[in-house]
Amino acid sequence: MAAAQSATTAMCRLSTTPCSSASSPRALLSRPAPAGFRWRPRRRTRRTGRATSRDLVVVSEFGGTYEDGFEDVNKNIINYFTYKATQTVLHQLYEMNPPAYTWLYNYVITNDPLDGDYFLRLLAKERQDLAERVMITRLHLYGKWIKKCDHAKMYERISNENLDIMRQRLLETVVWPTDDTAAGEAKD
Repeated sequence: MAAAQSATTAMCRLSTTPCSSASSPRALLSRPAPAGFRWRPRRRTRRTGRATSRDLVVVSEFGGTYEDGFEDVNKNIINYFTYKATQTVLHQLYEMNPPAYTWLYNYVITNDPLDGDYFLRLLAKERQDLAERVMITRLHLYGKWIKKCDHAKMYERISNENLDIMRQRLLETVVWPTDDTAAGEAKD
């Protein structure tokens, strides 16, 4: 019975279906799991019927589920443009409105602009004018990036970087013969 339950637990952890635990800690689920991983609930213990202190486990999904789409990439791009827009607005405010700069700077210290949507929702509650300015700047920066982004060149950069990494790894793993070894083989 214990072996069957252990196997079931292992299968649950290795499953790639989405997590559907309503009792998961909000703090862990407020941020997305790292790329290639998904949060999964652990099974409840038999003795107490409650979940252990470690309610969630990380499950690797590096198997290559490309048909699922690239929504995580889209979200990361949006979050990055929120960060860039916030930095741009901070630079503008530094020159033109020092009190607003100080307020936004202190806000950024306590709230991460890389959280994108969450960051802007909180900012809109505090200072609607600054939130709108960051959102407009974010859209403008994205428009500029789309015009300048050369997708073929980006593909080539990624391909070349992959090639360089593999070349470096090959050079690290190859054992080159020394001159002493080559001279010793010539004498035999």
